[in-house]
Amino acid sequence: MQPNWSSHYANRTNRMKGSAIRELLKLTERPEVISFGGGMPAPEIFPVDEVGKACDRILKNFSDKALQYGTTEGYNPLREMLASDAKKRGLSCDIDNILITSGSQQALDLLGKVFIDPGDKILVENPTYLGTLQAWNSYECDYVTVKSDEFGILPDSLEEELKKKPKLLYVIPNFQNPTGISFTLERRKKVVELADKYGVPLIEDDPYGRLRYDGVDLPSLAQLDSELRGQTNGQYNGNVIYLSTFSKILAPGIRLAWVIGPAEAVSKMAQAKQGVDLNTSTLNQLIAYEVGKDGFIDKHIEVIRRVYHERRDVMMDAMVEHFPQKIEWTHPEGGLFIWVTLPEGNDAAKLMVEALKENVAYVPGGSFHPLGGGDNTMRLNFSFSNPQTINEGIGRLARVLKTHLK
Repeated sequence: MQPNWSSHYANRTNRMKGSAIRELLKLTERPEVISFGGGMPAPEIFPVDEVGKACDRILKNFSDKALQYGTTEGYNPLREMLASDAKKRGLSCDIDNILITSGSQQALDLLGKVFIDPGDKILVENPTYLGTLQAWNSYECDYVTVKSDEFGILPDSLEEELKKKPKLLYVIPNFQNPTGISFTLERRKKVVELADKYGVPLIEDDPYGRLRYDGVDLPSLAQLDSELRGQTNGQYNGNVIYLSTFSKILAPGIRLAWVIGPAEAVSKMAQAKQGVDLNTSTLNQLIAYEVGKDGFIDKHIEVIRRVYHERRDVMMDAMVEHFPQKIEWTHPEGGLFIWVTLPEGNDAAKLMVEALKENVAYVPGGSFHPLGGGDNTMRLNFSFSNPQTINEGIGRLARVLKTHLK
């Protein structure tokens, strides 16, 4: 007898939903569509030669390691390289503080497995990263949103919610996905101090921190937390779990990211990872190490910054020139995204139907709001398309807005 599969699914699957972004990418595979939807790096600046040469060296000299199972925690030379880089940026840690994961998305899922019970209250920005909501929905948590402005989370709003003892606080302090907003130094310090005061673990998601085009680099929340505790040397043992990734500074196809956190929490996440995939691809870890060990990634980041800086400016200039004046948008100092707010009463998801008729796409903003709302918002990505394509795409989108905007 053919089973009724839906009757056999676990209850947690009721909260699993497809990613609006992943579904959108299916619609935009047509070559005539200009997509500002996905947060994809520019493929023309992938370090193809360096990766190719690294693969040759690895298969010639280290094939016995590269093609074999590895440890769950990750390839030690890569972890040592990441620890050394963290120290250069003011966060003292060692390899016991570091776990290599199969992309940041896996790190988020592991955090859900380790920390979240059904009914737990999780503090998030509003809007926040859709992928985090997708990762944690199946763990049946309840989201509580914290008010923000153009400088980041509002301390008074944060303290009010922290007093209620939520399970976790999740933030993206650098060039947030989806808004592009960054926390000021003052806000960073206050967030760290308040999370410590109320004993609420702080999850810092930082995929874009190296991609700054204006202003000066600011310390991570993990660094500020270590300074608050006087931990300036040795192993990190604080209140922050820090996530970052090679997807935006090397290539997303290698699905490689890392976690820095207290050794106890990192060890528990490694135990959870053992039940998922045993270990992150050993070959991919060796590729990242071989490409990065002599400083190439720092040089490559400068190339990425120049390219994306130009594309951000081209998009914002085109928006100023073509968009109706009643539309507002953020002015990110880095990252990949611009957040657009339409006048109240407009629905960006419905406008998307008209945009696709003009062969241009974006991500409607409602999906980034964990408690609903945000129907009049949209996220635009500027990293993937070249300047000529950006100009053409913004022109198409402007025609849609001028015709259909209320």
